[in-house]
Amino acid sequence: MAVTVQQCLELQLLEVEMLLSMFPKKGEINLDGDAVPSVQRYLRNADGALPPQLGYSIIIDIEEAKEKVELQVLLPHMYPHVAPQLFARSNALHRQQQLQLNTGLASQIGSLDSGELCIYEAVQWVKENSLPYLENSKVSSQSASENVTAKETLHRMWIYSHHIYRQELKKKIFDCAKKLHLTGFCLTGKPGVICVEGPPGNCEEFWRVIRYPNWKHISCKHMENIETEGSMDTHRLFPAFEDLQFQAHGNYGLRNDYHMDLGQFLEFLKQHQSEHIFQILFGVEGKLPDKGQKLCKKF
Repeated sequence: MAVTVQQCLELQLLEVEMLLSMFPKKGEINLDGDAVPSVQRYLRNADGALPPQLGYSIIIDIEEAKEKVELQVLLPHMYPHVAPQLFARSNALHRQQQLQLNTGLASQIGSLDSGELCIYEAVQWVKENSLPYLENSKVSSQSASENVTAKETLHRMWIYSHHIYRQELKKKIFDCAKKLHLTGFCLTGKPGVICVEGPPGNCEEFWRVIRYPNWKHISCKHMENIETEGSMDTHRLFPAFEDLQFQAHGNYGLRNDYHMDLGQFLEFLKQHQSEHIFQILFGVEGKLPDKGQKLCKKF
């Protein structure tokens, strides 16, 4: 007998109720926005559009290390018959330790049978397995602090999308960049291009946030790592996160005809020592127009 979306969503709500009873303290579980009421409304009247995917985070206290790990949860509509999207993070973990922790978590959840509710098991696994990663991270921090010259890595990501139009999506992009102290730009229209630069962990968090829950036709085309001595800010190509807008051509009334002027975009890249990125993004060598104007709004 086929499993329905309604049956899966009912199980998801039951699991949330169970977790709330297990973690009753304020701030231990943080539900995303209107997700639970939206699911409840859908279950009362399943004729409408599907609700947003249920998302929440759980703060896990690792007592031996006197640190906390946050488990971020996003549930596909067909969970538990489809694997959940889980991400464990902590300010006390370096990027490598965080990557290793999440690889182990994914392996553990992947070993479970389909159809099983598994978020509490994920919480227990994180609680029981985070200590070695936290201790290794502290040792790494101690060793790094002994270096006379502090080294930082500036990470830069070039992201391509078939198009970027929706205002709520743009708001999510700019809010996330601001929160993570990233510089770069967002070129809206068709095609859409995003560049972010800053600490590696912040860039990876930005990429994780904007990709989910279901942004299709988006890919990270290129990444750059620049090791610096001292502040990474002197190696940034962009002083702020810009809303990049160019004179468009096509029919403004037909969204699919609304194309950006890529000649002006190429000129913009050249001004920021990034002309080579054009071919990486679009697969063709760019040629500068005779003239063009750009409009950049500082965020």
